[in-house]
Amino acid sequence: MSKIVACIDGSPAALAVCDAAAWAQQQLSAPLQLLHVLEKTDYPSESDMSGNIGLGTREHLLEELAELDNQRSRLMLEQGRFMLQEAQKQIEARGVASEQIDRLQRHDNLVDSLQENQADIRLLIMGRQGEAHARAANAVGSHLENVTRTLQQPILMALDGFSAPKRFLMAYDGSATANKALNMVAQSPLLKGVPCHLVMAGKRVERQREQLANAEKMLQGNGFDVTTATLEQEEVRPALLNYIKENEIELMVMGAWGHSRIRQLLVGSMTNWMLHNSPVPLLLLR
Repeated sequence: MSKIVACIDGSPAALAVCDAAAWAQQQLSAPLQLLHVLEKTDYPSESDMSGNIGLGTREHLLEELAELDNQRSRLMLEQGRFMLQEAQKQIEARGVASEQIDRLQRHDNLVDSLQENQADIRLLIMGRQGEAHARAANAVGSHLENVTRTLQQPILMALDGFSAPKRFLMAYDGSATANKALNMVAQSPLLKGVPCHLVMAGKRVERQREQLANAEKMLQGNGFDVTTATLEQEEVRPALLNYIKENEIELMVMGAWGHSRIRQLLVGSMTNWMLHNSPVPLLLLR
């Protein structure tokens, strides 16, 4: 059965990931897996220092260094287990039953681990910054950017202070990517009952009003309360951010990246910019 996977680490974003995971589990009624990956680059490797100048004859020093590496490895594993346990407590406190949650710790590359198991992932939840970028405002962790480019499953980027959204914005441009995202939203229970602002932005929106009207009808036919808006402005990105602020939007939904090279350039640039600058959680659909 497909599951929700929430990536847990030692960054402040882990609390938001827990809140988002609890909300998503209750909306989707799907099993939830808490995942902590100990990257191979962070994991001490066994070192043979017998050939180093001055160390070959100091057996006791080599043994002490090896023991320090082993201790560090054990501490990192124990820290990861503790983080997963605390994350589960946070999520259970938000009403998710313990039998719906499992914990997994892996010694692997995060992207490789997710890609290997993506067939079983219904929704992936990550924070904007991991431990390495926790203090950098609006920085996007390398893991998040790599995962959004690689994984085909929906990805929810949780931000600090996450709460169940009262309204969401869906950026729509009439493209195949946007229509696929539209269908995914319409068919999923994740956002059912949440009012939708369906927004088209750009210089040529007048030509696309029929597409917008058809998209509105499709969502309404699936039970959504829909508000449409066209933002006829040259600069799409600040227009969307202004709309989010003025209408108290609490979640943004958009199609990500695209397939053709031109599409990857246009949509990919927009996706990357929103990863860095969105003031609200971002749901990326492929």
